[in-house]
Amino acid sequence: MRNRPLVVSLATAGAALALAAPGAAGLADEKITPNGVGEVRLGATATALRDAGLIGPLKPGCELEGPNTRFANLKAPLKGTVDFTQTEPRKVTGIHIRGGATARGVGVGDKLADITAAFPKRRIIRATEPIFGITRVKIPKAGGGRLDFVIRVETKRITSVDVPRVRFCD
Repeated sequence: MRNRPLVVSLATAGAALALAAPGAAGLADEKITPNGVGEVRLGATATALRDAGLIGPLKPGCELEGPNTRFANLKAPLKGTVDFTQTEPRKVTGIHIRGGATARGVGVGDKLADITAAFPKRRIIRATEPIFGITRVKIPKAGGGRLDFVIRVETKRITSVDVPRVRFCD
């Protein structure tokens, strides 16, 4: 009987450590949907997202999209960026996710087979392979979203998920 409380204590401590460890099983990623990721939604204002502690400060964006383009970094547990409209009030037009979230359980580091299993109506676009070294996997609205998965050709692994589509700059 003396050992029983000790065993329970060790089991409880082990479970607590597993939950506290970054990337540990049991920690749920945010969900990526056609409307956004976690609490960051398309159409939300930069002010509301900043006040909620979801994004960092606005920074100048890609010049190819216009002279007044702005973006902000997502805050932990998410990794990535948020693109905004060029006019005030600034509203979310796109989200680039590099970690901390999954779409139907598929996220950064997974493979094309995982996308196909979760999104059977996916469309593979290989035109970007020779230019950018990436394969774009488009999920149409009728197939569960308006999402793009980006797969690095060299590694055959997902490097980002973009809502509603990947954007190219540079």
